[in-house]
This record gives sequence, C-alpha cells and structure tokens, in this order.
Amino acid sequence: MTRPAYWCLSSVLWLALALSFPAYASECLICHSAMKGRVVGPKGVEVQVHLDAKRYEQGVHGVLQCTDCHVGFTGGPHQPPQGKPPQDLAELLPFAALKARVDPLALAACSRCHPAQYEELRKGVHGENIFKKKQADAPLCLDCHGSPHYIGAEEEGSPVGHARVVETCGSCHENEEIVKKYNLPPYVLDKYRESFHGKKYILGHGGVPTCATCHGSHYITRAEAPDSPVKGQGLVATCGRCHEGATAKFAAAPAHKYIGKENPIPYYGEKLLILLVFGVFGFTVSHVLLEAWAEIRDRFLRGKGGSHE
Repeated sequence: MTRPAYWCLSSVLWLALALSFPAYASECLICHSAMKGRVVGPKGVEVQVHLDAKRYEQGVHGVLQCTDCHVGFTGGPHQPPQGKPPQDLAELLPFAALKARVDPLALAACSRCHPAQYEELRKGVHGENIFKKKQADAPLCLDCHGSPHYIGAEEEGSPVGHARVVETCGSCHENEEIVKKYNLPPYVLDKYRESFHGKKYILGHGGVPTCATCHGSHYITRAEAPDSPVKGQGLVATCGRCHEGATAKFAAAPAHKYIGKENPIPYYGEKLLILLVFGVFGFTVSHVLLEAWAEIRDRFLRGKGGSHE
C-alpha cells in the first residue's frame, strides 16, 4: 500500500470511529472506550482507563464535554494539566485533593454545575469535616453518588436511589472506626432495620422513608442543632410530611428502635413475645394433629370404632 493510500485509509477509519460517538466526547471516547484495565499515573496511583461509552451517554453527564470536568486536559495521549488552576476552582482544590488523588480538579468542578448543592454541603456536618477539619474520610460528591461517568445511567442501581441509599449511608455509619472517631450513635443502621420503617424497607416497599427522607441529603445537621429535622418541632414537621396531622406525641415514637447491643430489655422482651406467640400456635397445631392421629389410629388401626374408652 502506498503512503498516500495508507493515510487516506487511516483517516477514513478515524473518521468512522469519531462518528460512532457523539461529538461532545468523541475524541476521548475513541481511546477510553477501547482501553481496558488500569494504568499507573504520574503520582503512582492506579487509574481506571476504561469508560463504558453507552452507559456514559445514558447518564446525566453524557451531554458534557470531558474537559468540562477534566479541566486543562487536551487530546490524547495527554499529560496532567500544567499551570495554575482556574480561579473559580482554586479555593476548592485543596479539599478535593483530600478525596481525589488522580484528578482533584475534576472533583472540584462539580461545583460549577451544582453550586447550590456544594453550599448546602459546606453548611452541614459532612462539609464541616471536609472544609474545616480537612478529614479525608468525610463524604464528598462521589462517595455517595458513585462514578461521575454513570450518574443517572441506571436509576435503580444508583447509590443514592431508594433501593441503595441505606446501604450507601451505612458504608460510613456502620464503619466502627468512623463511628468511634466522630462519636456517632452506634448501630444506627441496625436500629433502623429493626424499626417499622426499616422492616418495610427490607421487604421492598417503595414509599418507605430512608435516611435521606428524614435527615436530608446535602445539608445534614447534627441531631441536636436548632434546625435539625429530627429533633423537637423539626421532627414533628418531618413526620408530618408523610403522616398528616402528626403531633409531638406521635413524633416521640423512636424511628430507630433499641436493639440488644444497646438496650437488651425491650429488644429481648420483643423476642420473647414473638417466641411465645409462635409457641402457642405451635402447641395448638401440634395438639390438633395428635388428636387427629389418635382418632385415625383408634378408628382404622385398632378397630375400636372411634371410641377412646
């Protein structure tokens, strides 16, 4: 093949690949949809280089250009951005770097499209741990929402969707080290699962309240805060969103039930009552079956005509 023919064929192939992807991300997806596995980045961190183009296009971010988030990158093969970060992201960059070792600028860029959510997060207890205390184990965007490439691509599988949000919150609130470090209430997910709401949630009820329903999502306060949605009049208002006419007495019922690890008396008292109920039913059924067997034995096996004398 002559050189002109080679370049002509190469150009046609590259054009065909480019046209197979949307224009907004075609240059990046040509490589990153074909690449597999992980590579070691400049900072010695393993980077997942594969991107599922179909799932990305179906997600809420599928309409964006890759460089809208990965600020400063150019066409591949590329190097990390050089020079000063954009002014609007410079303030957030040190905090994003606590969470993202590969491209913290991309994590900070969430604030460009979601400024209100960022501000809500900063005012809450999670934001306090990141922006004031600079704790790397406090949750930021991707800890809850998952990969930014696939957000919204699979609503049922979303980490913050109704079916998985309890599991997502539990990744921190069931972590013994985090619970101890921040002096959080222990066994909070176990208590929820033992509650009426939790039992319905386990059974797959679609309308039952979850963590975010009562505690909020981006702006989450301490339970004892004046504007807490789970204390005092705030709790009454929270219950009232589902239970019209809820009063302070109604709201006093514990949403997170006591469990044996913390208060064994009500927990094991409940178990004893359950055992008693099933024991009575079991004894009654067993007695009826034994009576029936005695009647069958006397009537057909011993030929007594059903007499017990």
